[in-house]
Amino acid sequence: MAKIEWETLKEMHCDRIDEDVTFDAQVVYPEGMLSSEPPRILGHRCSHGLMCNQFNKPACRWAGTLPDYDPF
Repeated sequence: MAKIEWETLKEMHCDRIDEDVTFDAQVVYPEGMLSSEPPRILGHRCSHGLMCNQFNKPACRWAGTLPDYDPF
């Protein structure tokens, strides 16, 4: 069975919420040690995306509210 996990790709300070956040990717590793397939990325997220969605203004593409702004 394939292994699926969230991995941190980058850490930074977010000016919009004034906290340190991480940019994570959901990675699928193929089954078996001898598989020639590379790992696949299923999705991305920000560690504080839910917090950003509670504000009354759009945040960024990783929070899902402002697709044109990418802080990473």
